[in-house]
Amino acid sequence: MPRVDTDTFYRNSLATYGNNAEGVHWNSTQCQQVRFAAIRGFLPADLSALTLVDVGCGLGDLYGFLLGQGDLPGRYIGIDVVEPMVALARERTGCEILHRDVLSDPLPDGDYYLCSGAMNTLTREETEQFLRRCFDAAGRGLVFNLLKGKPRPGAFNHYLPEDLYPLAASLGVEPRFTDDYLHADFTMAFERRPARR
Repeated sequence: MPRVDTDTFYRNSLATYGNNAEGVHWNSTQCQQVRFAAIRGFLPADLSALTLVDVGCGLGDLYGFLLGQGDLPGRYIGIDVVEPMVALARERTGCEILHRDVLSDPLPDGDYYLCSGAMNTLTREETEQFLRRCFDAAGRGLVFNLLKGKPRPGAFNHYLPEDLYPLAASLGVEPRFTDDYLHADFTMAFERRPARR
Protein backbone atom coordinates (compact mmCIF):
# COMPACT_ATOMS: atom_id res chain seq x y z
CA MET A 1 0.00 0.00 0.00
CA PRO A 2 1.37 3.47 -0.90
CA ARG A 3 2.63 5.72 1.88
CA VAL A 4 0.38 8.51 0.65
CA ASP A 5 -1.92 9.23 -2.28
CA THR A 6 0.57 11.10 -4.46
CA ASP A 7 -2.03 12.97 -6.47
CA THR A 8 -3.83 14.27 -3.36
CA PHE A 9 -0.54 14.98 -1.56
CA TYR A 10 0.76 17.26 -4.31
CA ARG A 11 -2.58 18.86 -5.18
CA ASN A 12 -2.89 19.90 -1.51
CA SER A 13 0.68 21.17 -1.51
CA LEU A 14 0.07 23.29 -4.62
CA ALA A 15 -3.12 24.68 -3.10
CA THR A 16 -1.33 25.54 0.15
CA TYR A 17 2.00 26.93 -1.11
CA GLY A 18 1.35 27.90 -4.74
CA ASN A 19 3.25 27.32 -7.97
CA ASN A 20 6.77 27.30 -6.54
CA ALA A 21 9.40 25.00 -5.01
CA GLU A 22 7.45 24.69 -1.76
CA GLY A 23 4.33 23.81 -3.77
CA VAL A 24 6.10 20.70 -5.05
CA HIS A 25 7.30 19.91 -1.53
CA TRP A 26 10.87 21.22 -1.59
CA ASN A 27 12.10 23.14 1.46
CA SER A 28 13.15 26.04 -0.75
CA THR A 29 14.11 26.99 -4.28
CA GLN A 30 17.76 26.96 -3.17
CA CYS A 31 17.59 23.32 -1.97
CA GLN A 32 15.83 22.35 -5.19
CA GLN A 33 18.56 24.02 -7.29
CA VAL A 34 21.33 22.31 -5.30
CA ARG A 35 19.73 18.94 -6.04
CA PHE A 36 19.43 19.81 -9.73
CA ALA A 37 23.12 20.72 -9.82
CA ALA A 38 24.00 17.35 -8.27
CA ILE A 39 22.00 15.57 -10.98
CA ARG A 40 23.64 17.68 -13.70
CA GLY A 41 27.05 16.61 -12.41
CA PHE A 42 26.41 13.02 -13.52
CA LEU A 43 25.44 13.92 -17.09
CA PRO A 44 27.73 14.39 -20.10
CA ALA A 45 29.24 17.85 -20.57
CA ASP A 46 27.31 18.44 -23.79
CA LEU A 47 23.56 17.86 -23.61
CA SER A 48 22.72 19.34 -27.01
CA ALA A 49 22.25 16.02 -28.81
CA LEU A 50 20.53 14.22 -25.93
CA THR A 51 16.92 13.56 -24.96
CA LEU A 52 16.38 14.02 -21.22
CA VAL A 53 13.24 12.62 -19.63
CA ASP A 54 12.39 14.35 -16.34
CA VAL A 55 10.23 11.95 -14.32
CA GLY A 56 8.07 13.60 -11.70
CA CYS A 57 8.83 16.89 -13.43
CA GLY A 58 6.38 18.85 -11.25
CA LEU A 59 6.25 22.40 -12.59
CA GLY A 60 9.16 21.92 -15.00
CA ASP A 61 11.71 23.48 -12.66
CA LEU A 62 14.58 21.25 -13.83
CA TYR A 63 14.04 22.56 -17.36
CA GLY A 64 14.10 26.11 -15.94
CA PHE A 65 17.35 25.33 -14.13
CA LEU A 66 19.00 24.05 -17.32
CA LEU A 67 17.66 27.02 -19.30
CA GLY A 68 19.14 29.40 -16.74
CA GLN A 69 22.51 27.70 -17.14
CA GLY A 70 22.34 27.92 -20.95
CA ASP A 71 22.54 24.15 -20.89
CA LEU A 72 19.41 22.81 -22.59
CA PRO A 73 19.28 19.29 -24.01
CA GLY A 74 18.37 18.57 -27.61
CA ARG A 75 14.96 17.46 -26.35
CA TYR A 76 13.31 17.65 -22.95
CA ILE A 77 10.30 15.49 -22.02
CA GLY A 78 8.58 15.85 -18.66
CA ILE A 79 6.38 13.24 -17.00
CA ASP A 80 4.11 13.75 -14.00
CA VAL A 81 1.15 11.93 -12.47
CA VAL A 82 -0.50 15.09 -11.08
CA GLU A 83 -2.59 16.67 -13.81
CA PRO A 84 -2.47 20.33 -12.59
CA MET A 85 1.33 20.10 -12.53
CA VAL A 86 1.35 18.71 -16.07
CA ALA A 87 -0.70 21.68 -17.30
CA LEU A 88 1.50 24.20 -15.48
CA ALA A 89 4.74 22.55 -16.68
CA ARG A 90 3.51 22.65 -20.29
CA GLU A 91 2.74 26.34 -19.91
CA ARG A 92 6.05 27.16 -18.23
CA THR A 93 8.38 25.15 -20.48
CA GLY A 94 6.63 24.93 -23.85
CA CYS A 95 7.92 21.33 -23.93
CA GLU A 96 6.32 17.93 -24.24
CA ILE A 97 4.93 17.11 -20.78
CA LEU A 98 3.15 13.76 -20.42
CA HIS A 99 0.49 12.87 -17.87
CA ARG A 100 1.63 9.38 -16.91
CA ASP A 101 2.02 7.03 -13.94
CA VAL A 102 5.57 5.71 -14.18
CA LEU A 103 4.61 2.56 -12.31
CA SER A 104 2.04 1.45 -14.90
CA ASP A 105 1.91 3.58 -18.06
CA PRO A 106 4.07 3.32 -21.21
CA LEU A 107 7.23 5.42 -21.02
CA PRO A 108 8.94 7.32 -23.85
CA ASP A 109 12.47 6.50 -24.95
CA GLY A 110 15.19 8.89 -23.86
CA ASP A 111 18.95 8.99 -23.48
CA TYR A 112 18.84 9.80 -19.78
CA TYR A 113 15.99 9.55 -17.31
CA LEU A 114 16.23 12.03 -14.43
CA CYS A 115 14.25 12.02 -11.21
CA SER A 116 14.43 14.62 -8.46
CA GLY A 117 12.17 13.97 -5.48
CA ALA A 118 9.45 11.98 -7.24
CA MET A 119 10.13 8.79 -5.28
CA ASN A 120 10.01 10.39 -1.84
CA THR A 121 6.43 9.28 -1.17
CA LEU A 122 6.70 5.76 -2.66
CA THR A 123 7.11 2.49 -0.79
CA ARG A 124 10.39 0.63 -1.20
CA GLU A 125 8.73 -1.87 -3.54
CA GLU A 126 7.34 0.96 -5.68
CA THR A 127 10.73 2.68 -5.68
CA GLU A 128 12.43 -0.43 -7.08
CA GLN A 129 9.74 -0.82 -9.74
CA PHE A 130 10.02 2.88 -10.61
CA LEU A 131 13.80 2.67 -11.00
CA ARG A 132 13.64 -0.51 -13.09
CA ARG A 133 11.04 0.94 -15.46
CA CYS A 134 12.96 4.20 -15.91
CA PHE A 135 16.25 2.40 -16.48
CA ASP A 136 14.62 0.11 -19.06
CA ALA A 137 13.39 3.18 -21.01
CA ALA A 138 16.73 5.01 -20.80
CA GLY A 139 19.21 4.42 -23.59
CA ARG A 140 22.22 5.62 -21.60
CA GLY A 141 21.34 5.94 -17.96
CA LEU A 142 19.26 7.06 -15.02
CA VAL A 143 20.18 9.76 -12.48
CA PHE A 144 18.03 10.28 -9.39
CA ASN A 145 18.00 11.52 -5.83
CA LEU A 146 16.50 10.11 -2.66
CA LEU A 147 16.27 11.15 0.97
CA LYS A 148 19.18 9.60 2.86
CA GLY A 149 18.52 7.60 5.99
CA LYS A 150 17.32 4.31 7.40
CA PRO A 151 13.75 3.27 6.61
CA ARG A 152 11.25 4.82 9.00
CA PRO A 153 7.50 5.28 9.32
CA GLY A 154 5.88 8.41 7.97
CA ALA A 155 5.11 10.02 4.65
CA PHE A 156 8.63 9.98 3.23
CA ASN A 157 10.82 7.26 1.77
CA HIS A 158 14.44 7.02 3.02
CA TYR A 159 17.33 4.96 1.68
CA LEU A 160 21.01 4.50 2.28
CA PRO A 161 23.03 4.37 -0.95
CA GLU A 162 24.12 0.79 -0.25
CA ASP A 163 20.47 -0.30 -0.09
CA LEU A 164 20.39 0.14 -3.87
CA TYR A 165 23.49 -1.91 -4.68
CA PRO A 166 21.55 -5.19 -5.15
CA LEU A 167 19.17 -3.47 -7.58
CA ALA A 168 22.10 -1.96 -9.48
CA ALA A 169 23.78 -5.39 -9.68
CA SER A 170 20.58 -6.94 -11.04
CA LEU A 171 20.55 -4.25 -13.76
CA GLY A 172 24.20 -4.88 -14.59
CA VAL A 173 25.43 -1.44 -13.53
CA GLU A 174 27.97 -0.12 -11.06
CA PRO A 175 26.24 2.75 -9.28
CA ARG A 176 27.97 6.06 -8.63
CA PHE A 177 26.68 8.49 -6.02
CA THR A 178 27.35 11.72 -4.20
CA ASP A 179 26.02 12.85 -0.83
CA ASP A 180 28.16 15.92 -0.15
CA TYR A 181 25.75 18.64 -1.25
CA LEU A 182 22.90 18.60 1.32
CA HIS A 183 22.28 16.91 4.64
CA ALA A 184 20.20 13.69 4.42
CA ASP A 185 20.09 13.49 0.63
CA PHE A 186 22.01 11.63 -2.07
CA THR A 187 22.13 11.48 -5.84
CA MET A 188 22.92 8.27 -7.70
CA ALA A 189 23.58 7.33 -11.32
CA PHE A 190 22.93 4.01 -13.04
CA GLU A 191 24.71 4.16 -16.39
CA ARG A 192 24.81 1.58 -19.16
CA ARG A 193 28.23 0.43 -20.18
CA PRO A 194 29.10 1.42 -23.76
CA ALA A 195 28.88 -1.47 -26.22
CA ARG A 196 32.29 -2.87 -27.17
CA ARG A 197 33.31 -2.45 -30.79
